[in-house]
Amino acid sequence: MLPTPFENAFVLTGPTASGKTQLGIELAQAMGAEIIAMDSMTVYRHMDVGTAKPTPSERAAVPHHLIDVLEPWESASVAWWLGEAKRCCTEIVARGKQVLFVGGTPLYLKALLCGLFDGPPADLAIRTRLTDEASALGSDALHRRLAEVDPISASRLHPNDVRRMVRALEVYELTGKPMSSWQTQWHARPTREPRDGPPAVLWLDLSRQELYDRINRRVEEMFARGFVEEVRRLHAWEKPPSLEARQALGYKEIDDFLAGMISQTEAIVRIQTRTRNFAKRQIAWFRHLPQCQPATIELTRLLWQSRIGT
Repeated sequence: MLPTPFENAFVLTGPTASGKTQLGIELAQAMGAEIIAMDSMTVYRHMDVGTAKPTPSERAAVPHHLIDVLEPWESASVAWWLGEAKRCCTEIVARGKQVLFVGGTPLYLKALLCGLFDGPPADLAIRTRLTDEASALGSDALHRRLAEVDPISASRLHPNDVRRMVRALEVYELTGKPMSSWQTQWHARPTREPRDGPPAVLWLDLSRQELYDRINRRVEEMFARGFVEEVRRLHAWEKPPSLEARQALGYKEIDDFLAGMISQTEAIVRIQTRTRNFAKRQIAWFRHLPQCQPATIELTRLLWQSRIGT
């Protein structure tokens, strides 16, 4: 059962390119639901193509929340998103509508299901120093340092995920304890008894080959739709994208292409590879969250049939 105020919500998640957006809109229309986006990148305005954001026509079909709510130079945290999700959920329920979360950001899903673990507040000086070190020495150096003091967190984080590596090292510097030990209580939090009726949290489980084919096609389509031009426009802003926004898949590779370091073909191949690896990590998260149940698109429709038309 989901915690208050989400106890009556439904959650459709899954790896990137698995078909969440289209199915979510279909189900929301049938269920009389409004959608809360569970995605750490679609919160940013002007980052449309690269984040596979729902199109204006898709968003017109069903009310969407927590999309285009921040500028690219602003920062979004898990705590911020969870607070906004609670507010949106309360407002949707007050309108007599069903709540449907749609998205695949694992940490947002974990926070939604389990809340947030208790940890020290941010220290701007430490964060700035570590971020500057990552820029000067490379993110791999930061990852190696993290592996020395917190191998569990290091094993969970990609070497390019500077933001979360900085947070893990920050926690260690402030407390002398690795972040993984702080998260023990969070991971061990007991699961409540399931509610009556259909499962609340489903993740779309495609065959690996089908998922990889969808990812490869999506990346090619993004380039055809103007992904490069989108990144070029972001560089034209007076303020650079925030550290969080720069974590979006593909933006670094296009930066390298625009700088003449790699060809467009190589950029496409690298983004496809990086996206496939990200999808594998998402699936690992979903499989280790006991509240999440795998389902095909057809099985999702069947399991939630009782909510359709209610």
